[in-house]
Amino acid sequence: MLTTDDHRRDSAGLLYVYPVVSRRAGGVSIGINLNPNNACNWACLYCQVENLTRGGPPPIDLGRLERELASLLHDVLHGDFMIRNVPQESRRLMDVAFSGNGEPTSAAEFADTIACVGGVLDRFGLKGQLPVRLITNGSLLHRPAVQSGISRLAGYGGEVWFKIDRGLAFEIEEINGIPGNTERVLKNLQLCADLAPTWVQTCWFALDGCAPSAESRLAYCDLLRKVSGKLQGVHLYGLARPSMQPAASRLKALPAEELAEWGCQIEKETGIRVSVSP
Repeated sequence: MLTTDDHRRDSAGLLYVYPVVSRRAGGVSIGINLNPNNACNWACLYCQVENLTRGGPPPIDLGRLERELASLLHDVLHGDFMIRNVPQESRRLMDVAFSGNGEPTSAAEFADTIACVGGVLDRFGLKGQLPVRLITNGSLLHRPAVQSGISRLAGYGGEVWFKIDRGLAFEIEEINGIPGNTERVLKNLQLCADLAPTWVQTCWFALDGCAPSAESRLAYCDLLRKVSGKLQGVHLYGLARPSMQPAASRLKALPAEELAEWGCQIEKETGIRVSVSP
């Protein structure tokens, strides 16, 4: 049975497509993994991908992606997939989500993969009915092809979950493994929100035994407040699955009550609604 603790990309024996039970989506999510080589342009401390490497994905076989998605969708909708693989309380198809083992927008064919998924959903009568979500670190929004893909996603009734874990430059560098440039983060977030409905997704946890400081919380709220009128909300979540990175021992999940309190503070300080998944 699939669980929220197990997001293996090979659970269905496919290259690009995988099913998960998503606590944030609230049921079964069909994942699209454009990075089967485990390569990403970020290196987040909490990443659950084994053998994570820096880089981008190999060329995408669009025909294979289309066949895999159509096959799994048929099994979910018309076969016994739900009975065989999903706990009864989670047997509802919630979305198709571009996520996987690296940054999906780093694929040269990203815009084409969005069109491919839209075509499959159209054949099943689900285009505009089943949400298509892009889970992204937002670092490549300056690329015209990425903007084109996100615009196309919006045309399918989709949305973007844009990763922002912290609001201080040095924390971004340490947690996400990239130069901490909050101005660039803000610019890309604003651009994304202009192209498609956009949520911020934030992983909140203790590092080296310490929860994020008051300064960290203030900087985070200050950053989001600048785009509060453009965002759909914030997905605030904790550590549900173990990190597969060298820093795993430095990370610790925070109590659910603390996450809930932080979510309330974000709402109060920014006016943005917050969904909390401990």
